[in-house]
Amino acid sequence: MEATQESRNISLLVWIGTLFFGFIPGLIVYLIKKDDAYIQDQSKEALNWSITAIIGYFAGLILTFILVGVLVMAVVGIAHLVFCIMGAIASSKGAPFRVPFAIRLVK
Repeated sequence: MEATQESRNISLLVWIGTLFFGFIPGLIVYLIKKDDAYIQDQSKEALNWSITAIIGYFAGLILTFILVGVLVMAVVGIAHLVFCIMGAIASSKGAPFRVPFAIRLVK
């Protein structure tokens, strides 16, 4: 799957948007850009990762009652930052990126 420059730019914006706005950029691009396979693949991966991060943050919120949740939320936050940056770098090169710990809910 060869990515054009436009596809790489949109995918880069999806990953950067996921860093700041959660699942919204991935969902919007996933629903709008159905004609480009690379954009569809990367927006689906960003959407899956953001859903996984939301689940992690929610688990951390619940676990704050036993004081472990702060650590869980910090780990999820660092992983979110790192994986979004890795996705943005891979998208700028046109390479497909897979988050190793994402739950694949959107197929």
